[in-house]
Amino acid sequence: MTSEWWRTAAIYQIYPRSFADSNGDGMGDLAGITSRLASLQELGIDAIWISPFYTSPQKDAGYDVADYCDIDPLFGTLADFDALVAEAHARQLRVIVDLVPNHSSDAHPWFQAALASAPGSPERARYLFREGRGPEGNEPPNNWESVFGGPAWTRLTEADGTPGQWYLHLFDSSQPDFDWTNEEVREEFRRILRFWLDREVDGFRVDVAHGMIKADGLPDFTPPIDGGSMGGGAEDPEVAAPYWGQNGVHEIYRDWRKLLDEYPGERVLAAEAWVDPLPRVANWVRPDEMHQAFNFAYLETPWNAHALREVIDESIAAFHGVGAPSTWVLSNHDVVRHATRLSVTAVNPQGHGLGPRSLGLPEYAPGLRRARAATALMLALPGSAYLYQGEELGLPEVIDLPDDARQDPTWFRTNGERYGRDGCRVPLPWEADAHAFGFGPAGTPWLPQPETWGLLARDAQREDPTSTLSMYRALLTLRRERQLGSGSLTWVAGYPESVVAFRNESVIVVANTGDTAIELPAARVLLASAPVDGTTLEPNTTVWLEA
Repeated sequence: MTSEWWRTAAIYQIYPRSFADSNGDGMGDLAGITSRLASLQELGIDAIWISPFYTSPQKDAGYDVADYCDIDPLFGTLADFDALVAEAHARQLRVIVDLVPNHSSDAHPWFQAALASAPGSPERARYLFREGRGPEGNEPPNNWESVFGGPAWTRLTEADGTPGQWYLHLFDSSQPDFDWTNEEVREEFRRILRFWLDREVDGFRVDVAHGMIKADGLPDFTPPIDGGSMGGGAEDPEVAAPYWGQNGVHEIYRDWRKLLDEYPGERVLAAEAWVDPLPRVANWVRPDEMHQAFNFAYLETPWNAHALREVIDESIAAFHGVGAPSTWVLSNHDVVRHATRLSVTAVNPQGHGLGPRSLGLPEYAPGLRRARAATALMLALPGSAYLYQGEELGLPEVIDLPDDARQDPTWFRTNGERYGRDGCRVPLPWEADAHAFGFGPAGTPWLPQPETWGLLARDAQREDPTSTLSMYRALLTLRRERQLGSGSLTWVAGYPESVVAFRNESVIVVANTGDTAIELPAARVLLASAPVDGTTLEPNTTVWLEA
């Protein structure tokens, strides 16, 4: 395992409830992950990032944590977790776990103690309780909206039955926000970090890493109508939401970095920070703060050569300017899968999701072709890359989930106006002919799988040299062999405006985002996202050439 491994790593996100089910209860679990690690080692990734598996009422798929230092029975036990880490390390795979510090579950003992305590008590001081506005405090303390829709405040009924204080929840009402100005909160999270570091985790992906600190006075704020639900799109910090990207978060991460640096083996912090523009994101990865920040600007860039060249230049300049690696990502558990998203022709803000009534829905084959080309472009870029489970199988967004199967809080809090994120979270297909396509030995998966997913199952793709899985394996192998992660990018001129062309180490990458074929230079084809004849490059195709 190399020094500063995180600078060049290919990191694979596991959404545990949808990855692999070992006991047939319809829910993926830790033992299921362990049983499938050989497939991930074969894929060629360097690390896994596991979304939350902590004790939770599962109101928001585990991002509502009731106990940060134990495993929810849905997913197994601490012994199962230790076995997973040991097996991953034996296979030279590092393990990053999700940490959710902005809010807890309302079932967390601290919040239950706050409910049982009086206004102004130390128990309530751990969260953001406030008196209401208007006559008798009947109005919320401010006008903030929840990420999931509806008001970001809920009023308590006090122990004597009278209406009481309000508490802040930027997400669901079951997810009260911590008050990070309280030193007791900070010390508790130091304890939590040490608990998992002592269990040999290699780092933390920090959920809502641009949250936690709220502006003094909690001023009113109305977000732009077309802005992303997590804050992306507000490029002027002066008019950004008073609950995203406040300067005080950096003090927290400097503190955490010192703690991680006490441990051997290069433990890392990766930020989920939906802030714009890119130079602001770089503030999260200054040398004494976090190691990586997700590049959501890249994820949200359309399949357009000019836009891609611009975001790549901006990314490299911003991250390298503070000595951090650029990161690249196309899909995760919060966004429409890129096999669908890159071909949607209507506006679809992050977090809204797709369903049968959505506009601009693409056909699968053209969407997959574009997604394969986008992946081949991304994995040739210098820095670290993130992959989301199932993208290596070419899985599309599942659009036609029945209404009664949907579970995302967004669906309920908007009364079905937004479909939410269930479509990218459907359990994976492993074996075409097995029960639930190999997801589990029995039972009904927690979200229904499309009948057509047998065609995309891992075993159906494994020996097919033209499959998306085979393309991912080849890309990751060449990426490592040619040391592209630690390379540097030089643009190659002479191509049409619709083409992205660059050199990284010994590889020339040419991606055609346009509508017409282009001529290729005479060079050996190393790999391509779709068939090439060596002389022309068809639309929506990326090729790697020997430099």
